[in-house]
Amino acid sequence: MSVDTILLHACCAPCAEYPVADLLGQGIHPDLLYYNPNIHPRFEYDRRWEQVIRLGEIRNLSASRVEDFRMKDWLDHAWEEKYDSRCEMCYSIRMDYVASYARELGYSAFSTSLLVSPYQQHDKIAKIAEEAARRNNVEFAYYDWRPHFREGQAMAREDGLYRQKYCGCIFSLDDSEWKEKIIRDFPEGWEASR
Repeated sequence: MSVDTILLHACCAPCAEYPVADLLGQGIHPDLLYYNPNIHPRFEYDRRWEQVIRLGEIRNLSASRVEDFRMKDWLDHAWEEKYDSRCEMCYSIRMDYVASYARELGYSAFSTSLLVSPYQQHDKIAKIAEEAARRNNVEFAYYDWRPHFREGQAMAREDGLYRQKYCGCIFSLDDSEWKEKIIRDFPEGWEASR
């Protein structure tokens, strides 16, 4: 790739660890963007943003956030009218915005830390991001970072970053075996955040 700077969508700090290291190792400077309206509840959304800031500080990178918290879109099943699944809605909302943001701020390329996770729908993310890039006349920098997922998680552990136990949306929390502990660890209480 012929860019020195890239916009890296950071779904969370632990997943961004390896992509950041890889890009820096290639001489590409990633600017981090936290745009994740899918993260629920609110305390988790804020906690993950704080960790992206922290990763930026550790790696001396710019980290910015676009405030957009949309629990309603997930709870009212608005996705059913346009998408095959709520995951497709989630990827589309984020990649459309990231591509548009990259174009508006003058980046020639963007990528996403979602590409590191073996638990995500990798091919669907790449396809959606490619389409968003085309619509916005920017390059989607595709990487398959999945073989390095565990390495990135180990880096996050070494850096003392919070490593969440579910994907992000309220449904993935409901499916998590860690739900009760996550709710118990939130001092202000669970219902206040819904």
